[in-house]
Amino acid sequence: MASELASWLSHPDKDGRERVLIFHTFSNTGWLAYGAILDNLRSQEDLLDKIKGCVVDSGGDPHIEPKVWAAGFTAALLKKRSSSVLPGEVHELSHGSPTMQEKKPWLLETLLFEGFERLFSFLLKLPSENRRLMKIISTLVNDQPPCPQLYLYSTSDKVIPFRSVESFIDEQRGRGREVLSFNFRTSPHVDHYRTFPSTYASLLQSFLEGCLVKVKKT
Repeated sequence: MASELASWLSHPDKDGRERVLIFHTFSNTGWLAYGAILDNLRSQEDLLDKIKGCVVDSGGDPHIEPKVWAAGFTAALLKKRSSSVLPGEVHELSHGSPTMQEKKPWLLETLLFEGFERLFSFLLKLPSENRRLMKIISTLVNDQPPCPQLYLYSTSDKVIPFRSVESFIDEQRGRGREVLSFNFRTSPHVDHYRTFPSTYASLLQSFLEGCLVKVKKT
């Protein structure tokens, strides 16, 4: 993908305008994929300068943690609104006893989570995988393009710890990056737009307008 993007960026549009990119990533996997693209373009600074913004939705945790990976894959596989289930969590009725109908999906989710956690506990310790991920994370921490970043996250996200996102935001600001953020507080993982469509759209529009103003000035 990085080579295709590099080729696309290298040629102007038919009207002669320079091509630029604004990324919109989802979850930590999307954010890490963005980091891999940056890493592949590292030696082409002229192309990195054409990246004019990045929106990070429900991502931005630089820690290699099996529980985070397991929670993300479980939530994605089940395609449900809940962020994830941690072992031992069960939705109960007000009387305190779960129904059989509720119990089955939560049991499946718990089993999937535990299975993925074992898998990633093994995979993420493989030297080749660990080195590759550390290289990508190092790029995201140290070598992001000098463009605005927008982090959309939630205190209620059980996949990506919100404190990890806020810590990363503070670190990027400490490096002089232009970083915007918004905590939706109650929406689950990768569900901020569906839960708060108007707020999400307004934040995105404002961010994109700011990025495009900078493009027009260059």
